[in-house]
Amino acid sequence: MSYYFSSESVGIGHPDKVCDRISDSILDECLKQDKDSRVAVETLVTSQRVIVAGEVSTNAKVNYEQVIRKTIQEIGYIDDKLGFDYNNAQIQVFIHEQSPDISQGVSEGEGLFKEQGAGDQGIMFGFATNETENYMPLAINLANKIVQKAREVRENKILDYLNPDCKSQVTVEYDKEGKALRIDTIVFSSHHSDNVSLEKIRDDSLREIILPSCGKLIDEKTKILINPTGRFVVGGPAGDTGVTGRKIIVDSYGGYSRHGGGAFSGKDPSKVDRSAAYAARWVAKNIVAAGLADKCEVQLSYAIGYPKPTSIFVETFETEKIDKEIIEKIISELFNLSPKGINDALQLKNPIYKATSFGGHFGQEPNGKQFSWEKLNKVAEIKKKILEYK
Repeated sequence: MSYYFSSESVGIGHPDKVCDRISDSILDECLKQDKDSRVAVETLVTSQRVIVAGEVSTNAKVNYEQVIRKTIQEIGYIDDKLGFDYNNAQIQVFIHEQSPDISQGVSEGEGLFKEQGAGDQGIMFGFATNETENYMPLAINLANKIVQKAREVRENKILDYLNPDCKSQVTVEYDKEGKALRIDTIVFSSHHSDNVSLEKIRDDSLREIILPSCGKLIDEKTKILINPTGRFVVGGPAGDTGVTGRKIIVDSYGGYSRHGGGAFSGKDPSKVDRSAAYAARWVAKNIVAAGLADKCEVQLSYAIGYPKPTSIFVETFETEKIDKEIIEKIISELFNLSPKGINDALQLKNPIYKATSFGGHFGQEPNGKQFSWEKLNKVAEIKKKILEYK
């Protein structure tokens, strides 16, 4: 008996993604000037208004308003007719320094432990599956491709009537063994100009966005719903309020894997909500790529100020090729999952984060460049370790 699984993604101009991108642009600007910057920034947007608040401790000199306006412009909100644009939005910034009590726990040599501790307690998950070339679940992979293609055709003026806000959703049909059979349903909604017909939007979107992104798994029974309300003229922050960190399932695995609950955007890598989630993906992806399992989910947990994970748990969903206890031993031996170890291995103190704020934090290669946590640089070592246990 077959079953169905759905995942959604949202465009770069979706109000929540606007907030993620502003927060991460501020983080990047801090890291450009000071790699030891401590940043935890939240953004809220609505019609012609941006509010940024949070904690920043840095030696960087940042013009927050300038960074915010430039980011909004890059997203594509350049016309005041959209009800939100980079030139006319009112901006308020409320930023203060990080608590010294937190700082001493995550600064090397200052807390109870000599080594750098975690920036907070929490649990983080990473996941990988071999059902796609980039080791992502199929439904979220396709949903991300749709919104990325929508951005491309808009920015290249192939469909110049599209605006930055859009959403996608893909439902995949699987057989009882868990093999993807086909796409059952595709939903795509895009913010658009007032002077274009629904028929044209549907024809153009199918030809330029949907078929290039998902064509191989579409069949004659696939339901394709494009702008199903019939009209999407009021969109972006003028149509809905956005907040940083409200699309954590879109950011990760589309609900196919568990999520620890912590958002990523706006946080520097001392925050394990972000860095450990990246590390868990790195571990899971290398485990699957090395052939130890078809699917792998890694859970890490941390305590604030403590320099080691408090637990490491591996779930392979009965697809493991060797004993799970051996997989866990290999992980412990080959991956340094302390906060400092993660930052050193993945080079997370660089200004790389704006690119993660759209299209998901995993499985993508913005501008053809692979994120460090997506690299399969541990596969050879893992395979060598397997031989030692045989």
